[in-house]
Parts: sequence; structure tokens; C-alpha cells
Amino acid sequence: MGAWVSVLLGMDDGAAAAAAARPAAVGLGDLPELCAAQVLLRLDPPEICSLAGLNHAFRGAAGADFVWEAKLPENYSYLMEFVGGSGDEGRRRRRRAGKKEIYARLARPVPFGDGQKEFWLDKSKGMICMALSSKALVITGIDDRRYWQHMPTSESRFQSVAYLQQIWWFEVVGEVDFCFPVGTYSLYFRVHLGKFYKRFGRRHCTSEHVHGWDKKPVRFQLSTSDGQQALSQCYLEEPGSWVLYHAGDFVASKPDQPMKLKFSMAQIDCTHTKGGLCIDSVLIYPKGKGFQQERVVRSQK
Repeated sequence: MGAWVSVLLGMDDGAAAAAAARPAAVGLGDLPELCAAQVLLRLDPPEICSLAGLNHAFRGAAGADFVWEAKLPENYSYLMEFVGGSGDEGRRRRRRAGKKEIYARLARPVPFGDGQKEFWLDKSKGMICMALSSKALVITGIDDRRYWQHMPTSESRFQSVAYLQQIWWFEVVGEVDFCFPVGTYSLYFRVHLGKFYKRFGRRHCTSEHVHGWDKKPVRFQLSTSDGQQALSQCYLEEPGSWVLYHAGDFVASKPDQPMKLKFSMAQIDCTHTKGGLCIDSVLIYPKGKGFQQERVVRSQK
């Protein structure tokens, strides 16, 4: 049979023997799993998941604990204490979880603070993002319906925003005590000028209550328990769209120690009223993270 194959391929017996003796071509499928893991260590988690479908070696390496532990923050054990309850069963589940499972869970929003706060891993930086709802903030006059009302909406990750009709003294204050993974973070207030609603599936916005924000700038403050401070101010603009107002940056360098953040936005000049403002949340993101759908305003110092 070998002779017939040689004839069909146009080879003599010597050429056929030489071809048979040559080693087969080596491809990615022959890469040892440990080598594949070394490649994955240099990639971001989304890229690891994409390469896992390439072949058996990458699929096996993509499940290795040491690959995913390198992508987790140094204090991931602390972060996991917010997951799965605080009882014995919750602790047992956390101990049994592999590093890939831990990463996957922390990459999804983890609620804390009675569900009014949540954090999740940033998939490209190994740091965390955090959101605090308007209900987690101290807002002057929030319990007086002449001034404020809580408005349900799908445009908030917490399904509710605080809407200001009119007030003289505007002040929103918040704080959070947390062990942040090492890195530099930016803090933003997510606000919207004008009252929005949906009718027949279409979004509408009315600016009838919007006033007072062009007379004096809003003042933003941020301070940390280790002495970092930021102070800035700017006028609120752009009715009809959500805007992220940058309050300041801070550096977390000790992931095993809680850092207390205090932050505020205020316009307390009582010579005029102001109103028509929605407060959604405070956001904390790794510094430099891009936002595709919302405008970021960096205040003047």
C-alpha cells in the first residue's frame, strides 16, 4: 500500500521514507500546559477567558489557581467576607472556592451596607469599583417632601434617585470605611439636571425646576483618614443627561487597613434657592478608567 501512496504522490521509495522520518509539525496544541499558563499570567482576565477555548492546554491552564490568584487583589480574602453570609456555612463555601470562582464572584456586584452600597472588581486593573446609592448619603432636608422626593427609575443601578425640587441650603455628605486594594482611585458624584420620565417607551426630560446652579459653583470635598484631601468647585451644567462630577483622587497603599473616606458636594449660599437636580450615587473607580456613555466633568481647584 505504501508503494501505491508513493506513486500517487509522485515520490520514489527513498523520498517517501524520508518524508515518513521527518517529525510532525508542532503547533499550539503541543504547548505544555505550564507554558500556556505562563502566557496567561501576562494577560488580562477577559483575554484569558478568550484563549481558554483555543485548545486543551490553554483550557487547562485557564483553570489553574495560581493564574487567577495573580489577577486577584492582595486582600481578596477580606473582600470575600462580604460574599455568602457570615455564618459557618458561608465560611465553608468561601474556603472551598477555587481562585477562578472567587474572581468570578468578585467581578459581579457585591452588596453591603444594607444593600445601599456595592463593589466589584475592575477586570483590567485588579482594583475595585464601588457605588453608593443616594439613600446611603446624608442629604440636608431629604425627609421633607417640600424639598426632596425619592424617584424610582431604571436609570439607576439602585433603581431609585433623590430628586430636589427646591431648597436654600444644598448639601450632600457621605462616608465609607473600607480596605481598598492598592492603587489610585477617583471619586465622582453622578447627577442629572432636570426631571426625567418615560412616556410610550420614549424618554422625556423637563427643566421647569432647574434653577440656581448658574449663580454659584458647587463645592466638592474629599478627605481620607490618612490625611489626603481634595477640594474643587464647578457650575452644574447640561440639563437632560447624566454627568459624573469628579470630586477628587486618593491613593490606597495599605490593603489590610481600613481607610475612611469622607466626601461632600454643597452649595450653601442662602441668597438664592436652587432646584431641579437628581442625585443618583457616588462612584469610586480606578483612576484613568474611561466612561463611554457619560460625560465626566473635572472640577476646578
